[in-house]
Amino acid sequence: MGPQEVRKPGRSVWKFGLDLTHPVEDGIFDSGNFAQFLWEKVKVNGKTGNLGNVVHIECCKNKITVVSEKQFSKRYLKYLTKKYLKKNSPCDWLCVVASDKETYELCYFQISQDEDGSESEDLLKPSIIGLCLLIKLIKHTRERNIQK
Repeated sequence: MGPQEVRKPGRSVWKFGLDLTHPVEDGIFDSGNFAQFLWEKVKVNGKTGNLGNVVHIECCKNKITVVSEKQFSKRYLKYLTKKYLKKNSPCDWLCVVASDKETYELCYFQISQDEDGSESEDLLKPSIIGLCLLIKLIKHTRERNIQK
């Protein structure tokens, strides 16, 4: 059971999506910048920036869709997303989770205290209070980095 294949006469198409709703709405992630990163980094026939008519990257406000006429791995999309997060975004707060067979979703880590006092990380969609605290923490960290 592989990726979604849309059958056309003599052709196969692989289509994967990336849901960026939560970080984009909170203003900590730029989907246009990420789409440009994918455009530059996706390899076709072993060369980056060689998408041609084989791979198409479509960017909506909160979603990015990658459509390929050659075989394309969903895992490769996850790898590139993690690479982008490490370079350009607070990757300590965001993780890439498969929401269904053809889609990844960027979610927040939610850190909670266990009964024994140790912290555990759960992959949950953020609560409103936790989200507000996270945004304040990120803004405070950015301001502190600018002052240095």
